Amino acid sequence: MPLIRDRIRELLHRTVASAFNLSGESPFPEIELEIPKNDQHGDYASNVAMSLTRTLRRSPRAIAGEILDRLEDSGDLIHRVEIAGPGFMNFFVQPRAWTEVVREIHEQGEAYGRRDAGRNRKVQVEFVSANPTGPLHIGHGRGAAIGDVLANILEACGYRVEREYYINDAGNQMRILGRSLYCRYRELLGQQVEFPEDHYQGDYMKDLAREFLQKEGDRYLHLPEEEAIPVCGRFAGDRILKGIREDLEVFGVRFDNWFSERSLHDRDLIRETIRALRNRGYIYEEEGALWFRSTAFGDEKDRVVVRANGLGTYFAADIAYHKDKFDRGLDRVIDIWGADHHGYVARMLAAVEALGRDREDLKLVLAQLVSLLRGGQPVAMSTRAGEFVTLREVIDEVGKDAARFIFLTRRSDSHLDFDLEVAKMRSNDNPVFYVQYAHARLCSVFQVAEERGVSCDGSKLPPLERLEQPQEHKLMQWLGEYPEVLAASARSLEPHRIPYYLHELVSLFHSYYNRNRILGEDAELTRARLYLAEAVRIVLQNALGILGVSAPRKM
Repeated sequence: MPLIRDRIRELLHRTVASAFNLSGESPFPEIELEIPKNDQHGDYASNVAMSLTRTLRRSPRAIAGEILDRLEDSGDLIHRVEIAGPGFMNFFVQPRAWTEVVREIHEQGEAYGRRDAGRNRKVQVEFVSANPTGPLHIGHGRGAAIGDVLANILEACGYRVEREYYINDAGNQMRILGRSLYCRYRELLGQQVEFPEDHYQGDYMKDLAREFLQKEGDRYLHLPEEEAIPVCGRFAGDRILKGIREDLEVFGVRFDNWFSERSLHDRDLIRETIRALRNRGYIYEEEGALWFRSTAFGDEKDRVVVRANGLGTYFAADIAYHKDKFDRGLDRVIDIWGADHHGYVARMLAAVEALGRDREDLKLVLAQLVSLLRGGQPVAMSTRAGEFVTLREVIDEVGKDAARFIFLTRRSDSHLDFDLEVAKMRSNDNPVFYVQYAHARLCSVFQVAEERGVSCDGSKLPPLERLEQPQEHKLMQWLGEYPEVLAASARSLEPHRIPYYLHELVSLFHSYYNRNRILGEDAELTRARLYLAEAVRIVLQNALGILGVSAPRKM
């Protein structure tokens, strides 16, 4: 059954089209519905009349009045419509229409909210993709949560989703990693080493050096440095990547594919990609270097892909990597990047167009920085200096659920303060506790009902017309909004909408619970309220499942 907001939108669309004889040649307004902040302004409000003023050259109130006169509803959906202010149309929904939402939730169960908007199109979400030069930190954790939940949302909306991690196992950072390990290795063997400041100085490098020494002995001490460093780099990179895999598994994140940057070089894909772009006229030579003509696609300047010394740039590898993605048959690619990649967006979109794809086929989501706090006080984080709290340490301290949920409580392009002490609180100040407690509270109600011999299985439909309080209607309205929230999250690539929705739904439920007895003296009303309560529990469980967060029965 279509959502109530969709039914109202379709009703408005038909009415406007017939009332004003709008054809495909006339500009037809996008019909938007909003939930008013003030309940007295209805269940939904539309500004469609105001959006038609330029086309019809009439006042919005007059247009709204004509729409209202022509509105054809059988009476099972709209209770009444009011025209307010300059021409807003406020819709009040029939109470019995809300009860249909609750019935639908019970019928669909864990499938409630899911849609087929994606029509099985193949989408890849590439996220985390941290260099294997050190353990994951809290910033990587935010990217992991955003990418994983976004993949869950897209799957729930009918897309075939592939999760990918791009392993940056080539280039200068791997040489620095190898030299960092080599220096620590020499120190363990008694040599005086001046450790470069720009190398990886964390204690994890000393641990890796001890492991390397135990495995290899002192034989690399007697080899030329240019032979020892690549071996050290591969050893350290493999061990660090193994730790990254383990940390992500603990965090509830899995990948379908781990793609090695080194494979681009091994298969000569970078040179092939540059050759293909050159044949299209998008690569030219100047001052001994090869340049990509990204200004042809709106970038502020052209970009070097091969330096004058013959070495390729990171950008060249990224172009080849994205060409490989699309060659695998992907309809759309979504990359989750750190905020420091902001200046990289225009050139990457230009490259996708140069490869013959629509720039809409690539979506770049930037995850802003995370500030780690403890009781409001900042915790220092510096990767190479080694003074940082790892993602694994955060998970061990606050738990996977709290970490994942809190990472998603702000828009991905907004800065996030993550307070370790707040994340451990068993109070409403902790956003994940606030939501999970509602689920546990509902489970407790059902347990008490069972002990009293009151059936909660919903096999016999209760008298839902008894749910006549405004708070009950508001709860049902928000339950009915869940599929739209999920779909909007997929369209906008904004997973934070789910925690926002959960907070609002739980706030409504707690307020309702504190003012009303679910298990009362009236047996029929009790059955109806239990039926509503189970619908709330189902939606909470479904939405928490999308977030990869547990729905506990006891707390």
